[in-house]
Amino acid sequence: MTINEIQEELIEDFSFYQDWMEKYEYIIQLGKEVPLIKEEYKKDDYIIKGCQSKVWLYPELRDGKVYFTADSDAVITKGLVSLMVKVLSGHTPQEIAQTDLYFIDKIGLKEHLSPTRANGLLSMVKQMKLYAVALQMRA
Repeated sequence: MTINEIQEELIEDFSFYQDWMEKYEYIIQLGKEVPLIKEEYKKDDYIIKGCQSKVWLYPELRDGKVYFTADSDAVITKGLVSLMVKVLSGHTPQEIAQTDLYFIDKIGLKEHLSPTRANGLLSMVKQMKLYAVALQMRA
């Protein structure tokens, strides 16, 4: 699936839920499905700066595509990073770097997060795109 197809699928998934408590529960559920980062990468080098909670994110380039693993010490934040991993993992560095992540606005995520969580989400997006560019340059 393309990044946009995944975004459209998420927009559709979120439309099934009537209120934001149900949507938060869905985000928490997604957090339980995130590909977990290996313990050896749970160090400061892989912490996303700008997140209130601790969020670790590890990128790996395999067969020309970037795969992310992650974890967080907070359930909502773990769900948010899981959302981002679901959308961006398994795509080329160029696709990741150039994509417009419009699903965040379409599902109303930014306005339903606290300002610190919204900033953390933007930091995740920025870090994932930076990792993609760095991996592309190394390859």
